[in-house]
Amino acid sequence: MRKLPWYPLTLFLISLISTLIIYLFISNLPQSKIQTITLSPQILPVEASDSIQQGKEIILNGNKYNIPWTQWQQGDKIRTGISDIGAMNLLGLELLSTNEPNLQPIRWFGTDSGQPLPILARFIAPYRYLDVTELIQLARGELQARNNTLELNFPLAQISNIRQGNQPWGKRIVLDVDRPTVWQVSQAKDQGVVMISGKVSNNSIPDNNSPLFNSEPLNNIDEDDLGSPNSTPLNSSLFSLENTEKLTKIKINLPTASGLNVFSLSNPNRIVIDVRSDVIVPKEIVWTPGIIWRQQFVRIKNGLSEDIFPVNWLEIAQRSPHISLKPINSNPNKQMGTSPLVVTAQNWQASAAINGGFFNRNNQLPLGAIRQDNKWLSSPILGRGAVAWNEQGLVKMNRLSLRENLITSTGQTIPILFLNSGYVQGGIARYTPEWGQNYTTLSDNETIILVQNNQIIEKKQAGQSGNNTFPIPANGYLLTIRKNAVSPNSLSRGATVKIESNTIPDEFNQFSQIVGAGPLLISNRRIVVNGEAEKFSKGFQQQKASRSAIGVTNKGTIMLVAVHTRVGGSGATLDEMAQIMQQLGAVDALNLDGGSSTSLALGGQLIDRSPVTAARVHNGIGVFVNP
Repeated sequence: MRKLPWYPLTLFLISLISTLIIYLFISNLPQSKIQTITLSPQILPVEASDSIQQGKEIILNGNKYNIPWTQWQQGDKIRTGISDIGAMNLLGLELLSTNEPNLQPIRWFGTDSGQPLPILARFIAPYRYLDVTELIQLARGELQARNNTLELNFPLAQISNIRQGNQPWGKRIVLDVDRPTVWQVSQAKDQGVVMISGKVSNNSIPDNNSPLFNSEPLNNIDEDDLGSPNSTPLNSSLFSLENTEKLTKIKINLPTASGLNVFSLSNPNRIVIDVRSDVIVPKEIVWTPGIIWRQQFVRIKNGLSEDIFPVNWLEIAQRSPHISLKPINSNPNKQMGTSPLVVTAQNWQASAAINGGFFNRNNQLPLGAIRQDNKWLSSPILGRGAVAWNEQGLVKMNRLSLRENLITSTGQTIPILFLNSGYVQGGIARYTPEWGQNYTTLSDNETIILVQNNQIIEKKQAGQSGNNTFPIPANGYLLTIRKNAVSPNSLSRGATVKIESNTIPDEFNQFSQIVGAGPLLISNRRIVVNGEAEKFSKGFQQQKASRSAIGVTNKGTIMLVAVHTRVGGSGATLDEMAQIMQQLGAVDALNLDGGSSTSLALGGQLIDRSPVTAARVHNGIGVFVNP
């Protein structure tokens, strides 16, 4: 992004306004709560600051979290930044909509007027950091940076009152706390846990007559949306409390297709837990120039009825010279392996990522096209849908095949069915160093042929599947003949061979990056779902599940989209996912691997689901920012 002459002045004004708002907020607190808080009298523009250190681990009140952080010198003060999604998950901040990447409004124990609190944001590739210096002081926290680790310690808040109410959309739990504090949320299918840095007055769950629980109606004028006109007795089947040394855990039994929305309020300080099926809060955050994070609801017509789907998605300006996309895999040295998407994205230093193509969860091998920087890590299978792109900003989606032939010195042409693939069928398959240093047999009685410098150097007979491993020549490849589909006598030792390779359609040859999955959802604005043509099973075609997809808009921007359940119900069908992509503006779209694999990451953290519910994946599509 080109820096205009007024750019530093703009950042200075933003910083000054942010500090003044926080100062006004703090000045309204009782003096006993702010005696340790001091604010910098002068905030310098970001360009004038010097980075001191950064790391990837935060210890909060003794618990470790893999969250990036940084510190920098600004004037005579040391400022502390935590990656924005990490700060949201770790401290309980609610990130609100913004069209200014350098300023992030938040809700976190807000002001009397309920206005959002603006926080300065700072992009240091690959993450966007929030300046949480004053927020840590506000919660009377102490911090210490050592090497890779930032240690944060907060005094425990006292939870003095808990009340519960019914709402038309679900349940609400309100906890009164004596000071601003931090919390984390974890959600599985049937249970959610809110972990608050605070303690209740008793060490066990009291009954409904305990002074801890207030049976007064939730009708405070400051809580006009915080409770029903009539409070209900605390329902032990809804939640339970567990006190640990430094945490209070609120364990909530979640109804089907429900989740948690947790936020805070001030005067008095409260933590509010909503249990509802429409749990996401719509927002649009310009995360950095060229990346927009959106949360929204999409309505789909199903006959006479209508279903509502919460959608998390990223819009990527991949034609920007500062942004690129690339297939990423969990193990850069070989094709066997899986890991959580966030770990893969962190290892690749990707700013954002979505899970990619299919794989065999048992042997952790790819089942579909992966082409990275013009190298086939895995070939297409079954003519399934794929997305391709190049450095010039061109994007193509279609059903894809790879046709390879082995040409012998006698002119014989032998088809090669698969390249670096975990998909096993009778015939010849080829494995290059992109597969790894070695190949271990995937079926019984394979014939192994080693080719180096276009010459067959060795031929061996393998036994039972998985029992034999062979080195792949560094300047060649390995051929395996399965189920005696080709006579090994036609490939004698010392013979000269060459490879002919071409994609179908052949226009895919020009693309350096390809990821295959399927089925194709949209082509030229038309829904074209045809699972049968792409040889998906009937069960796969009919199931309702969590979905991931990639699309392209008429502006040429890339869409990375994650959808889980409809409001109050099950996941999306393939046809419904196509409709969702169409409504979001896709002119072409491809279904990616879904179900427990569905994962959308931004800033080193998942933004579409709780990490405990996300499965390990083999590969993904990474978004890289070079500001």
